[in-house]
Amino acid sequence: MVAASKVEIRGEVAAGFEGVRAEFERNFVERGELGASLFATLRGETVIDLSAGVMDRASGRPWVRDTRAVVWSATKGLVAMGFLILTDRGLVDPDLAVAHYWPGFAREGKERLTVRQLLNHRGGLIHLPSSLKVEDLTRPEEVKEILERTQPAWKPGTNQGYHAITWGSFAGELFRQIAGVSVGQFLASEVFGPLGAETVIGLPVDSPIHAKVADVIPFKKDDLFLRVIPEALFGHTCETRTFRNLVGRLKSETSRAFRSGPSLGSRRLHAVNDPAIQAIEMPWCGAITSAEGLARCYTPLALGGTWAGVKICRPETVEPITKIQSWSGRDLVLQKPIGWSQGFSKDEAHIVSPRSEAFGHTGMGGSVGFADPSTGLALGYVMNRMDWRIRSPRCIALCRSVYRALGIL
Repeated sequence: MVAASKVEIRGEVAAGFEGVRAEFERNFVERGELGASLFATLRGETVIDLSAGVMDRASGRPWVRDTRAVVWSATKGLVAMGFLILTDRGLVDPDLAVAHYWPGFAREGKERLTVRQLLNHRGGLIHLPSSLKVEDLTRPEEVKEILERTQPAWKPGTNQGYHAITWGSFAGELFRQIAGVSVGQFLASEVFGPLGAETVIGLPVDSPIHAKVADVIPFKKDDLFLRVIPEALFGHTCETRTFRNLVGRLKSETSRAFRSGPSLGSRRLHAVNDPAIQAIEMPWCGAITSAEGLARCYTPLALGGTWAGVKICRPETVEPITKIQSWSGRDLVLQKPIGWSQGFSKDEAHIVSPRSEAFGHTGMGGSVGFADPSTGLALGYVMNRMDWRIRSPRCIALCRSVYRALGIL
């Protein structure tokens, strides 16, 4: 735990958001935050720009405004953004079968699975019939064959279960089939670059940006045995139920989904600190961005699709995303209530946003990016110290403090 007197909070907040700054500091003092940034725009104007802590324990390099981090599944929200643009341009109809765009997909009972169902985690494709590694993604044609022969765990469209790892492989290949380029390349030219968003999916090994990328820091073994496991084994929350399914029921949907390939290998979470791994496009977990970068990506979507002269899509394309398209009171994998809209998360009201119109995606450990068209809010939060829970208390505390500042909570 860091002493309050040693926490240097860099940046500023607009009038009325002082409580957010206090909550950001509280994360370091009370909740074990190590390094993090929080950035938000309201109706296109910056209202929160905060950074604090260090990029890694070894060097103690300060975490500053443009520090980048791997944001894990918050990557999925960016990929969903790519599909939203394709929809806006008439290149994809979410209600057509995936096989309409990817003929080889029509195997093993997947013939009628629609794009919308795939993006909304209703395909049953939670596990691959192969021990794929992330390095295999550099051979897309081989991966494509594996994806095509995958059998769904349930009849597609009949249930919902978070495709924790496999979603990126299926969504990434579908995107390539439609657009003719990878989703990382597309977003770089159509979103990240035009918006100056400091974001990349697939960071070249020789990029100077590596000097700005913070290390991912999983929780320590001492924390695992002294705090995490006792809490997870005897707790009665969605988080603890998911943990027990993951480690104690190897044939459960939860365990199958989180243990599926493409695998990071024996290094597990530490592998994403390797520049060679960061160079691979991993459309489910590999985006590297700053808090400002995430917020910039979502700002146009909070404002009907256009911001700062950059048009991402039309208002009528954004509007359907504000509605819940798929909901489960107990997702088969996450063991909690959650909904989806074309790949964007629609979480419970007490987590990211109390507004039903909000959409985005959280990432393992705590990172989040989202847009709320009902208020014109866009927010990005990135950090380096992981949390074992599905939804980090640090992330929840920050999001709730923002809505308190808006007078909504």
